[in-house]
Amino acid sequence: MHLISRKRLLEAAAIHSMLLAPLDTWYRIAKKAKWTSLDEVQTVLPTADAVGKFTVFNIKGNAFRLIAEINYKTGRVYIRHVMTHAEYERGAWKQ
Repeated sequence: MHLISRKRLLEAAAIHSMLLAPLDTWYRIAKKAKWTSLDEVQTVLPTADAVGKFTVFNIKGNAFRLIAEINYKTGRVYIRHVMTHAEYERGAWKQ
């Protein structure tokens, strides 16, 4: 998959240093993947869930969420947000 943009991951890791390793692991998995559906994503990352047009990944247990748009036809993953569980629950990211 082609990930756009890793910069969001690095920015989140700069704010929350404990995210560096989990986000790097997620990045390496997603970069090597050739997903064609959410079912395929869930075989590798079982906590992934569809929320509207987004795919939401649990990061570092359930403490953080990574929100992405995945275009399965083009093989692109657009990283939209990395946030705490509490920020995710507020729901402002959906707009």
